[in-house]
Amino acid sequence: MAELSISKTRTKVESIVWAADLAGTAVFAVEGAVIAMRGGLDLLGVMVVSFVAALGGGVIRDLLIGATPPNAIRDWRYAALTCAAGLLSFGLHTVAPPIPATLVIVLDAAGLALFAVAGVEKALLFRIHPFVAMLLGTMTGVGGGVVRDILLARVPVVLQADFYASAAFTGALVVVLARRAGMPSGWAALAGGLACFVLRLVAVAHGWHLPKATG
Repeated sequence: MAELSISKTRTKVESIVWAADLAGTAVFAVEGAVIAMRGGLDLLGVMVVSFVAALGGGVIRDLLIGATPPNAIRDWRYAALTCAAGLLSFGLHTVAPPIPATLVIVLDAAGLALFAVAGVEKALLFRIHPFVAMLLGTMTGVGGGVVRDILLARVPVVLQADFYASAAFTGALVVVLARRAGMPSGWAALAGGLACFVLRLVAVAHGWHLPKATG
């Protein structure tokens, strides 16, 4: 019975990771495509940036925890979803009104929350220490964006934005604490995702920043 319960729990967590990963992939693919188009890139450039933004963080996470080959390579649905999101964004760019900056921020916060949750949940599934799992959740959330910004010759958002990596880490922390408190994995993931999403948007609205060096 105990083994059956553990197996069911693992299956449920894997489903949560898969759902959050795919949702985050779609959101970051669209956001990456929008940012690339604003940077004046052609279709190939838009697709490359879209792929990197959507899949970079998950690939880094999987390589670090030994989940090889990474899901983004092993499961064709990740690449197909990213390709579809990038092409759709590029196609609609010429006929639809420009996406408001506020919506881009909301999309970014949603993708950050989804990937932070997926990252920490998958790390815990591989029996990584909770603190390291939180760091991996943060890395999953910000990794693709860092590579995206490097390709676009920009200072990565994570190094200058208001509570960006901090929001991802907070979301991962909430997941760990909720699971330690006995909360079901699904509810823990939801709580962590909401914490990250809300903190990120509140930080943007109020201009919150971590302390910066002066002088």
